[in-house]
Amino acid sequence: MVAPGVPVKKPALPAHAIILAGGRGTRFWPRSRARTPKQLLNIIGSRTMLQQTVARLAPVFPASRLWVVTNDDQAVAARRQLLRLAASQILSEPVGRNTAAAIGLAAVHLARQSGDALMAVLPADHYIAQPARYLRLVRAALELAAQGEAMVVLGIPPTRPETGYGYLERAAPAARSGGARIYAVRRFTEKPPLALARQYVASGRYFWNAGMFFWRVSTFLLNLERHLPATYEALMRLAEDIGTPRYRKTLCRIYPQLENVSVDYAILEPATRKRASQQKVESGVFVIPAEVGWSDIGSWAAVYKLLARKAGENLSAGHFVALDAHGNFIWAPEKFVAAIGVRDLVIVETPDALLICSRERAQDVGKIVKWLGRRFDDLL
Repeated sequence: MVAPGVPVKKPALPAHAIILAGGRGTRFWPRSRARTPKQLLNIIGSRTMLQQTVARLAPVFPASRLWVVTNDDQAVAARRQLLRLAASQILSEPVGRNTAAAIGLAAVHLARQSGDALMAVLPADHYIAQPARYLRLVRAALELAAQGEAMVVLGIPPTRPETGYGYLERAAPAARSGGARIYAVRRFTEKPPLALARQYVASGRYFWNAGMFFWRVSTFLLNLERHLPATYEALMRLAEDIGTPRYRKTLCRIYPQLENVSVDYAILEPATRKRASQQKVESGVFVIPAEVGWSDIGSWAAVYKLLARKAGENLSAGHFVALDAHGNFIWAPEKFVAAIGVRDLVIVETPDALLICSRERAQDVGKIVKWLGRRFDDLL
């Protein structure tokens, strides 16, 4: 056991990054579509979110240790954007089965290739304003995960009572690693109502769960077997065919049968049901606070908030003139746009669609996508 305040050793196991890139990003319609979702678009900056994620991780993970889990609709575009990765490092799900299955798919490939290894499971479409500090925390999380059966989460200190995120509650400090504080996790909680979210933020004990996880391959597979035995057994059968001509056929047969559940709900929540005070640094679930300028960039309004240098600024991807117009976000790079007397709008143009909404209703764009799904599949 590592005593509080004593740095843990550096991992001897190879560390691999598993980038989850299968989401649809419906709130970024009409730019985001089934084959070109948010992570494959240049939402912030000139490079796509996926490319930015890979570039951010490069100092810790060489290209040979980067894996992308995506789906059949998006795999070709992902390969085109990540030419340094071997085709075998881009794993394609035939159907979506949530994060427990996606991580399990990567885990059996890693186990087949390397035996045991360290896994950093990371989203493809998040923004990090302080990448150097972020990478220090990634290294600290990997060092902790290497010690035994620990499962580590980066927790984002909340800046507001957000109801759209899951939360986790910390317990007592457990150790330090690479200068980072480490706490046992008392529990994970679902997206709370506003009154409860306010209590969480006021307490100082809660973090946003941003979906950034660290563990050994062996630790994950052990917990998968314990909590999702049917999915574990199916993936073990699939593992036997990795690298053979039978792999794709076996994948398409087995994958739709896997349980459709998030890794948080299926594995991490049950693992925290034992009393946090009984957890050791070598096992259990732990959180490292991550003040790194994080944003999941969940809507066009979030993009505006990141890019606007002052309140009321108008932002446009192309040539633009404003007359008594304030706080507007406009994506119409192929057109000259004139805005007169309008405030706080989001306007996004593509060749076949035009979105106009108030910034405060930007979260509702996903509702439009659901409506389109019942009527106009060609616009999805």
